[in-house]
Amino acid sequence: MTVAAETDLYAPVKAFLEGQGYAVKGEVKGCDLVAVRGDEPPVIVELKRRFTLDLVLQGVDRLAVTDLVYLAVPQPGRRATGASPLDSGVKKLCRRLGVGLMIVDPELAEGHRVTVLLDPVPYVPRKDKKRTTRLLGEHARRVGDHNRGGSTRVPIVTAYRQDALRCARLLRDGPQTVAALRAAGAPKDVGALLQRDVYGWFERVARGTYRLTPAGFAGLDAFGPALNGA
Repeated sequence: MTVAAETDLYAPVKAFLEGQGYAVKGEVKGCDLVAVRGDEPPVIVELKRRFTLDLVLQGVDRLAVTDLVYLAVPQPGRRATGASPLDSGVKKLCRRLGVGLMIVDPELAEGHRVTVLLDPVPYVPRKDKKRTTRLLGEHARRVGDHNRGGSTRVPIVTAYRQDALRCARLLRDGPQTVAALRAAGAPKDVGALLQRDVYGWFERVARGTYRLTPAGFAGLDAFGPALNGA
């Protein structure tokens, strides 16, 4: 059985909740499914053929009525496109919003059609202090603002690239030692930067001495404006 409409999901979810003692009714005040058990808060389930923004918005709207809101979508097939309920990003979004997540497989036997991936619980995010430190460190190390927000598939001027450009500018007139570069204003970690040589801009010509490669000269031409004010 294929899921041709949201209504194909109703019977399996209804049976699943009734098996837990809920009284279930469909299309109650705009909600796809409402389940009630005793004096407990109602459970609302919104049904969609696939995980979409509209489904998420519906779920968020239902949170004004109850904290027990689930989003239910079919078990994704091999050829399914778009966001999958099994994706970690989708689960993270649902956790942040405080909504539950179900997948429904109408082809399975009764009682085994519905899998609850997430229950709706209040989300208390844990901040990643290392990521915050790296974020602020990168922001502080960059000189000026040489990237347009929203850019894709274009080289980004990072703090590391600016450091590499400073070294390239100092090597433009000929080879120099690491000590000379550091004395001339290169970053303190210039030795490690030259050895790492992410962009292929530098070439060691003797112990502790480097020169600029053709790629380095090209890099200076391409990213020279990123040194303005640096």
